[in-house]
Formats: sequence, C-alpha cells, structure tokens
Amino acid sequence: MKKYISFALTSLIAFSACGQGPKTLEQEVGKGVPNSKKSIRKESVNIQTSIKTGAEQTEKYLPLLKGKRVGMVVNPTSIIGKETVVDSLLKLGVKIQKIFGPEHGFRGDASAGIHVDDAVDTKTGIKAISLYGKHSTPTKDDLSDIDIVIFDIQDVGVRFYTYMNTLQRVMEACAVYDKEVMILDRPNPNGYFIDGPILDPKYKSGIGIQPIPIVHGLTLGEYAQMLNGEGWLKDKVKCKITVIKNANYSHDMEYVLPVKPSPNLNTAQSILLYPSTCLFEGIYLNHGRGTQFPFTIIGAPYLKGIYKFSYTPTGIKGMAETPIFKDQVCYGIDLRNYDTNILRKEKKINLSWVIDLYKASPKKEDFFNSSLSNQTMPIERLIGVGDFRQQIIDGKSEKEIRASWEPGLSNYKKMRLKYLLYK
Repeated sequence: MKKYISFALTSLIAFSACGQGPKTLEQEVGKGVPNSKKSIRKESVNIQTSIKTGAEQTEKYLPLLKGKRVGMVVNPTSIIGKETVVDSLLKLGVKIQKIFGPEHGFRGDASAGIHVDDAVDTKTGIKAISLYGKHSTPTKDDLSDIDIVIFDIQDVGVRFYTYMNTLQRVMEACAVYDKEVMILDRPNPNGYFIDGPILDPKYKSGIGIQPIPIVHGLTLGEYAQMLNGEGWLKDKVKCKITVIKNANYSHDMEYVLPVKPSPNLNTAQSILLYPSTCLFEGIYLNHGRGTQFPFTIIGAPYLKGIYKFSYTPTGIKGMAETPIFKDQVCYGIDLRNYDTNILRKEKKINLSWVIDLYKASPKKEDFFNSSLSNQTMPIERLIGVGDFRQQIIDGKSEKEIRASWEPGLSNYKKMRLKYLLYK
C-alpha cells in the first residue's frame, strides 16, 4: 500500500519575522548550538542577501519549461523564498508530473541510510519516487511521461555527501532515455577550498564514485559539467544539461544555508566541520549522532579520564535511532564553538583531530575497527585511499600524510578549472 504523506516542508524551513525570506541556518539555530539566539554577522548577511540561487531566477528558466512535462529531484532545501520550489512552480503553471527524492526522502526526515518508500503528496496529488537504496536510478517507466528533469538540491561540497551521486544517476538515466536535465544551481558552503586525497577506484562505494578529492570545490552545476566533460557517466554517455547559475556568487563567499541540508547537518557549524569530522564515521568513536550536535562533538566511553568534556548519545527519531555508544557517557572534544575562520584561512581539512584522538586512545587496536559497530564503516571508504589508516598508526605527521595526496590533488585542481561557472 502506498503511503500518503504531505509535501509541506514548513516545519523544516525557518522564515524571517519581517516576511522577506527565510532566516539563515545560523540565525535560526545559532552557530553550533540549536535554539541559541546567536545571529550571523551583519556583513555576512549583506553578502548573503545579494546571492540569488538558480531556483529564484524563474525568469531565466520558465520559458524553457513551457509545454513540457516536468519531473523534479528535490528535498527540503529546494525552496524559493518561503515556499518549496514545487509549490512555487505549480503556481506559475509548470506541469509537474513526478517528484523524485534522494537519501533522507524528499521531506528530509529519514535518517542516513534508511529506506524511503515511494509516496503520493496529499497536497498536490503528485507521485513521489524515492531514489535511494535499490531504486537509486530513475527507470524507463519513471521517465516515460517526462520531457525534462529539474534537479534542485543543496549540496555541501564534500565527496561523501550522497546528493552528487544522485545527480550522476539521474544524468545517466536521462542520457539513456533521451531526456533533458536542468540544474537549478545553489552555492557551495564549503566551496572556498579543495582538499583531500583523490578517490582510489578500489574504494568506490555509495559514498564515493568519481576520482575527486574529499572537498571538491564545485557547485552541483559545475560538477554536472565535469561528469559530462570527463566522460564519467556510465558507458561515457553525454547528458543534455542546462545550468541556471547562481547570481552574484563566487566560491570564496561565505554562505549560510537557509535550511538544514539533511537531518544531521543541523547547524552552520556542523556544515563547516563536516569535511573533517565526517571521517569519524570510520573510527570507533561517536561523532555527535544521537545528540542535537552531530559532527561538532566527538567522544567515547573509553576516553574517560583523558578528556573532561562529556555527553550521552540517545536514540533520536529521524536523526539517529541507534547511534554508536547509545545511552553511554562519552568523553572527548567539543567543537561547537571552534573558530571556523581558521578553516577558511587555512583552506584545509583538519587532520589533527584524528591524529590527536588516536594518540590519546587507550584502545588503539580498536580505533579503526569498523566491525565493532554497524554505525561505523571502513575508514578507506571515507578518506578514499588505502594508506591513511597505517599512516595514523605509524604516527606520520599531517605534512607527511598530505604529501601522499600528490600529485593527484594538484592535477585535480587544474582539471577543475575547465568546468567553473564562478570565480
């Protein structure tokens, strides 16, 4: 039986009191602590309000949709002002045939890795198809009554964030079945730097497909051009794409998302720390899942007496039902107030947290043992190469580890230049 669920996303989208559009994620939940009253710096707000996402520039793409049957790949980040892009385009007369939702579902309330069923939106009666799990690629039947697919999802600029893989599969299916793809581009909050080792094909997985570094420095519109240009789509097919660019945007701009991009990236702080702290998903530590502070606190019960900071992860529906070390007091480090300007200045993933926690651990033999919990994975899937684990064990310095990422990283940076839409 099909589940009938509402497409209303208003509970997930914060709006400004003056009615001039959504609050930034940082204004709504504070820099690192949900429900705090901190506000974003005034100069950052001024920069942010000048940026216009692709979706907001309807005058540029509505003429291209005239008379076409439209499919939409969307989630709660797909907004125009106060409304979902689906509701906005329906009001403007766009004929939307189907909605496709990626990991976490198009409502965005499913935990990472949780199966999401197909559904029907009770507000519009539009069929919604999940593109996560076994049905990760649109089928011929899915696309049979569609002329063009609009892809409008906020990314965070990191290889192991799965929405870029959804984009690839959508492009591959549309290329095979002769459908157009329109990407409504959005800024990359981590677009100010490029870092990490290039993914070794041996460690290709659902969280890493293409030979790019951990932090790729692209918007999804730029990445779509790279997929086509480098011949990375399956069987080297080419997809017909149109990118509706962001206006008044460059990669160095600070950009705070207007809505959380996924359940566990719920603060501006977590999004900026994510390229570094997501590595702990491959380490026998809790990285904040099971709290309201994912990716900003890290710890384990066995670090008691070594670190003073403590917290207790619990099951939280829609975020982390069974986190590692559930209901156990964890001791470790608190990064909720870490100065992320340091990251912007250094333009590097912070490896010192992994190095220091390994040195401090009394259970070094278990540090990278992913078999101890179904909430961890082999570190190689995240870092993308096979030598990182041994480098940490051997006490290699950050400088030595980084040296092993060359010349791949430098070569990628040069190749990336061909596909840039923004400075």
